[in-house]
Amino acid sequence: MKRMLVTGLVCVLGLSLAGLGQTLSGAWETDITIDPQQANFVDAITLDSEVLVDYTVGDWMFTSITLLDETGWTDQAFAVSGTLGAFWVASELDLDPDALFEAWGVATGVSIAGIVFGADFTLTGDDTYLDLSIAGASGALSLSLDIGFGDSDDVCDFPFSDATVTVGIPFCCADITATLDVNCDGFQQICFDVVGIAIPTLPWLTIDAELCFTMQTKTLVLSPVFAFGEFACIDLYFDVASTGNLSIGDISIVGIGIECNFGAVTFTGLSELPGGDLVDAPYWEVYTISTNEEACCGPFSFDVSVYFLEGGIRLFDVGLFEVAMELQVSSQFRFDMGLSIDVENANFTEWVVGFLVTW
Repeated sequence: MKRMLVTGLVCVLGLSLAGLGQTLSGAWETDITIDPQQANFVDAITLDSEVLVDYTVGDWMFTSITLLDETGWTDQAFAVSGTLGAFWVASELDLDPDALFEAWGVATGVSIAGIVFGADFTLTGDDTYLDLSIAGASGALSLSLDIGFGDSDDVCDFPFSDATVTVGIPFCCADITATLDVNCDGFQQICFDVVGIAIPTLPWLTIDAELCFTMQTKTLVLSPVFAFGEFACIDLYFDVASTGNLSIGDISIVGIGIECNFGAVTFTGLSELPGGDLVDAPYWEVYTISTNEEACCGPFSFDVSVYFLEGGIRLFDVGLFEVAMELQVSSQFRFDMGLSIDVENANFTEWVVGFLVTW
């Protein structure tokens, strides 16, 4: 009789869960990096792996996240999110595999009559934090309030930490955002911000302004925003010198780029001029051939980049080759690989092999 009762209970529970709609999904992503420069084979291989498992039942999702590397199991986290009546709830627990607690957080919120209330609780080590928020709008007026509790003392407690009140309101002909900051020492500052101040005779320039008051100071900061428009095929990159409040100096062209599509393949070139910071140092120019999203929708994609080093010893100053490819074997399995070859120094610097499995 007891066995029949237990069996019946399991069946009822299974049918109720099925009625709620259950799904079990996940992904396993791994990258293996080989560094040929290492003399020791063990040091030459690094591993980064993440296993993600999601279990969804009704409006709730339960998640497990496992991180692995070449040393073994490095991190474990569990998360849950869903709705409880009118409230949404999310929580995450982060654990060290060596049986050490790292962090626990809980967030919840509710929207009532257009007003959003939120609470975020975090416990990490010996520190406890609580953040409360409220935000809403009425016509042209918007208002938000954030209050923080908690500090970094060695004892779990709830001292008042800080509060931030943000109000957006139209004033005369401008939209102004006012931000008030208060902490346990009292009033800190209040700032008024206006963005996108247009200059009729300079359509490529707008100004952002911020006026801040503290107990001891009052500051006004003007920040220029430049928009030189869209270029067709060939792009020019600009740098504008500006100092103080507000002096605009030289306008310099610091780079030139080109992009062309040839069917499923895109060619991109970027050259950096003196004073520019567009290409990763120590290179000043890069050419890339890659598949494009518009024309290529097959299971295979790639990009090949050639970097040029100013004053290099190789033909045309070629200094570095980088290759990346991705092969979608099936809807649940993807294979990817990357190569980095420093031809300037005759080094095969990196080889990365990875895969992604989803279910």
